[in-house]
Amino acid sequence: MKQALLDTLDGWLPDMTDIRRSIHAWPELAFQEVRTADTVARLLESWGIETHRDLGETGVVGRIAGRKPGRSVGLRADMDALPMPEANTFAHASRNPGVMHACGHDGHTTMLLAAARHLAEYPDFDGTVHVIFQPAEEGGGGARRMIEDGLFDQFPMDAVFGMHNWPGLPVGTFGLTPGPIMASSNRFEIILTGRGAHGAMPHLGVDPIIAAAQLTLAFQTILTRDQDPLDPGVISVTQIHAGSADNVIPDQAVLRGTVRTLGTEVLDLIETRMRDITLHLSQALRCTAEFRFSREYPATINHPAETALCARVMTDLVGADQVRNPVRPSMGAEDFAFMLQARPGCYVWIGNGTGDHRTPGHGLGPCTLHNGSYDFNDALIPLGAAYWVMLARRYLETGTGA
Repeated sequence: MKQALLDTLDGWLPDMTDIRRSIHAWPELAFQEVRTADTVARLLESWGIETHRDLGETGVVGRIAGRKPGRSVGLRADMDALPMPEANTFAHASRNPGVMHACGHDGHTTMLLAAARHLAEYPDFDGTVHVIFQPAEEGGGGARRMIEDGLFDQFPMDAVFGMHNWPGLPVGTFGLTPGPIMASSNRFEIILTGRGAHGAMPHLGVDPIIAAAQLTLAFQTILTRDQDPLDPGVISVTQIHAGSADNVIPDQAVLRGTVRTLGTEVLDLIETRMRDITLHLSQALRCTAEFRFSREYPATINHPAETALCARVMTDLVGADQVRNPVRPSMGAEDFAFMLQARPGCYVWIGNGTGDHRTPGHGLGPCTLHNGSYDFNDALIPLGAAYWVMLARRYLETGTGA
């Protein structure tokens, strides 16, 4: 069965590659995925799949029913692109200036489309497969929006699964781990107010830039002195905005940045200590401070039984030596975390290689996520689709059992 599945999917590769590259050429930002969603919906409908549009604004869900009722499983792909220019000049490079599929969501969408087509053509299984095409993963919380819009109420699912391409993992390999695989994503903004003065007469003012610099350094002591060194955490001040002239000490400085953790306890600690340090250090330096902390995405935490099932499917597909289990988690974030809070499931990585697949016309940068020279590896389409098909069938047949 595996070989027949792969042979069929390999035969579809030219058509699916055209679909992927068309999506890549017309990238769309969060909740603006109108063309992409329409492409997805029209393809699903052409394959006879019951299709539902506009869930979570631009999301699409396909329902593929088997021979008779049984378990129900969800497979999810994301559709949105990033607000960044593309450095590539090949034929399918972005035609939407300042927007690029630099994270491979075009490939994720295409792999799931290929799987949906196969499951619709060969519905010899019991139960229901839901294929979920989600908007706004890149900071928009599209998964949460779909859930709030009734995803799991309208389409009951016993489990839900996600997959992301991973540059650096060799093509033909997969990575997964039980527990946290991606970090939480959280934002902070600190507004420091002092008193402006001439740059030559700093004693007549209260300098908020000094406070901003001290805070930037002091935050790192949270990681080295407050936090257990075995618990991962990242605090990055990524913006400092202050001043308008070389010889003027400004009234105000603004710091912004991100905090990443794999657990809620660490996140609670970091937020508390950042708040304390901000308020007391700014006071010591005679500034006032406003501290704002926003929890955006929770950590993506895989459920043990579902992770074990995914590992078995991967082993059957590519062999145990091609499955990295456990893989080291990433401190990047993923809003599939919201789905895993609502239903059991597992989020995995599929190797995208090192960039050797890129055609002439790619940029000079590395083929890494969120890079202007990135491009999804089309050779993954049959493999990723085969994983989806085998996983859906196995889950419907056995649940998380053998």
